[in-house]
Amino acid sequence: MAGSNAIRGARVGSGPMGEQDHGARAERTQISYWDALGNETVRYFAADVAVEDIPEQIDSPTSGLPAGRDQANPPQVLKNEPFKTHLAYVKERRTEEEAVELLDAALDKLRARRGTARSKA
Repeated sequence: MAGSNAIRGARVGSGPMGEQDHGARAERTQISYWDALGNETVRYFAADVAVEDIPEQIDSPTSGLPAGRDQANPPQVLKNEPFKTHLAYVKERRTEEEAVELLDAALDKLRARRGTARSKA
């Protein structure tokens, strides 16, 4: 075959086929986390990371639940609170009497600014 390419399909500069030395792997630590459904998630950390810097809990990518390092006692799901409006939060902080006082004061201020203030009798 005249004019054929002898290195067809090979990377230029790749060296011998099956080259295994593509750099050194860093040492790492494997940590397993389990969620309440029994799903295991493995995370890898650099071997030189201090034990106290490795998190005790993560969010499981499988279930979205919190996952801990103790398989026998996985973290429990926190109570999921429903969405609250701004008014609901205000009602938690103020009594009904305080709300009436604040509303009256705000209305009096508004009426005074507009020139339609009513007299308190």
